[in-house]
Amino acid sequence: MKYLIICIITLSLFTACENEDEDENETVISQNYSDESHNLSQNCMNCHVQGEGGEGWFTVAGSLYEKTQTSGYPNGSVKITSEPNASGTTIKTIEVDSKGNFYTTQTIDFGNGLYVSVYGTNGEEKIMMSKINTGSCNSCHGNTTDKIWLE
Repeated sequence: MKYLIICIITLSLFTACENEDEDENETVISQNYSDESHNLSQNCMNCHVQGEGGEGWFTVAGSLYEKTQTSGYPNGSVKITSEPNASGTTIKTIEVDSKGNFYTTQTIDFGNGLYVSVYGTNGEEKIMMSKINTGSCNSCHGNTTDKIWLE
């Protein structure tokens, strides 16, 4: 009987903790050389938002490809600025992991729009000329527009 009571109490505690975690945003930020990510090219925000199953609620996330656009470009970076052509104030620099994915749960105020540029390990650079108002990069790139890629 004692065993049954302990099991029920343990199960109740585990379930309560699990429910609490669903409403908490974990800090998750991509880093060069990390291989923790998955689902290259998919829209990360389908899962990594409040109420869904992904670890952390991403504010910016996407995939960077090498020039043939068939595999991820590892260990680059994504720079978000207040002005076009990678100028103005740097709002955030996000490292691309070893699989080609980048993501952050850190708060970013998109305000009236921000600008993005991507950088490779050998100094390659590509600048997006239009403003963004959301950080869900793969919702467009790879779907309605070209993938994000570097030479």
